[in-house]
Amino acid sequence: MADYDVIVIGAGTGGLSVGAQLAKQGRKVLLLEQSERIGGCCSTFEQQGFHFDLGASLIEATDLIDEAFQRLGTTLKAEVNLLPCDPIYTVIMKDGTRMKYPTSLAASAEEIQRLAPAEVPNWERFCAAMKELSDNALSLFRSPMDSLADFVRFFANAPGMLKYAPLFFCSYQDVLQHYFKNERVRESIAYQTLFIGLPPALCPGVFAMVAYGEHAGVYYSQGGMIGIPAALQRCGERFGMEVRLKTLVNKVLVRDGRACGVRLADGTEITASVVVSDINAKTLYLDLIGEEHLPWLTRIGIKSYEYAMAVPMLYLGVDYTPPLESHHTLATLPTAEINRYWWETYEKGRYPTEQQFGIISWTSHSDPALAPEGQHVIVLTLAPAPYRRSDGKSWDEIKPQLTEQIIDYYSTHYIPGLREHVKVALLATPLDFERNLRLPEGAIYALRQDITHETIFRPAAKSKSIAGLYLVGASTHPGGGVPTTIASGMIAADLIERCE
Repeated sequence: MADYDVIVIGAGTGGLSVGAQLAKQGRKVLLLEQSERIGGCCSTFEQQGFHFDLGASLIEATDLIDEAFQRLGTTLKAEVNLLPCDPIYTVIMKDGTRMKYPTSLAASAEEIQRLAPAEVPNWERFCAAMKELSDNALSLFRSPMDSLADFVRFFANAPGMLKYAPLFFCSYQDVLQHYFKNERVRESIAYQTLFIGLPPALCPGVFAMVAYGEHAGVYYSQGGMIGIPAALQRCGERFGMEVRLKTLVNKVLVRDGRACGVRLADGTEITASVVVSDINAKTLYLDLIGEEHLPWLTRIGIKSYEYAMAVPMLYLGVDYTPPLESHHTLATLPTAEINRYWWETYEKGRYPTEQQFGIISWTSHSDPALAPEGQHVIVLTLAPAPYRRSDGKSWDEIKPQLTEQIIDYYSTHYIPGLREHVKVALLATPLDFERNLRLPEGAIYALRQDITHETIFRPAAKSKSIAGLYLVGASTHPGGGVPTTIASGMIAADLIERCE
């Protein structure tokens, strides 16, 4: 008899979501996490009294997250104190232009009116189209995409999506160019493609609904982003889910083509009827399972997947009130320059110390308790960075100098006075994310999310080559991000309830 009904590998939001739901089904669930904390990229750590979010910095698509909590007999609102972020963003463009995107669509239209009056009707057309797309796409995030039949079934159940099917095959940039003529308006809503892990020219056009969907509300979790995974863990433990930290899984046990447990780094073997993976799919199949257990076509397919981009993070504790206007500030570039950065800098293994762009998260603006009294927390989500540097230098080698250069750049261009007020500065590079979170090459979204890595082309939630093995998290549909990985847990929990 197996030790557990289910073993979940990894306590990211996907692993916690599926583990809690399977425990609610009455299964004996063990969740194993190699790190000292839960949440993966959606987590929070403390340094010298400052509390920094490790990666994720905002909560959107709350209805989708709330559905997972409702399945657990509660609600997101009851479990997590959500602090609204309004405006959603302040945008600082390359030419110095500043604008805000309030939650209200009408108020956002007023901002666009100030910037480019002729674009207001186009903004209204864009919002109407993206609302229709979002309404029809809701079931996409709740449905398995393990086969062509699943894909066809989705469109059969949501016939309104047929109108928007071409958006799967065009780019986000194409959508922006279709609706907007003013380049600064395009620039102001282009950065969201990097939430998908791609530049505007490569990001599938269907993700243009993100720029609209944020106006349903963007929030922050009081106490830090770890509030979401902590709530999922708390709910799961109410139903008996067991969580072990600092427990590294080295191998998935496979017998007669079926996953039957795991082997830990210390050699301990734990058996289970079902194994669920919340780690990178390439690591799972090639290292933890092993090529000897995979059909030749699966081996080729798994090896063909490209890792998602890596993003350095700079965590700053400062002893002044920074001259920022909102919880999130986007430091942007025109769409053509983001694309050029991708191909001429990022893809060629280079990383700039100038012309940085990214997200400035002033988290203590929303939650002052994250910093000592009178002081503040700023987290910089920087431009995508190559894992392998073309200059031959290691990330460890250049980290001190790069930290100072980035602080100088942001102090000069975006946050006046920053340089003189930094008390704590910690830079996390792609190599750090690989070491600490076991993200190969620092890939925060696991695998790329272009059309060749989306829906039915992504690793299946129910493994096609190993019985009793299921996938959740950024590696599988619907991809990387807090709400989407939580949704992957709902998809896998439903499949396990039906198939196991």
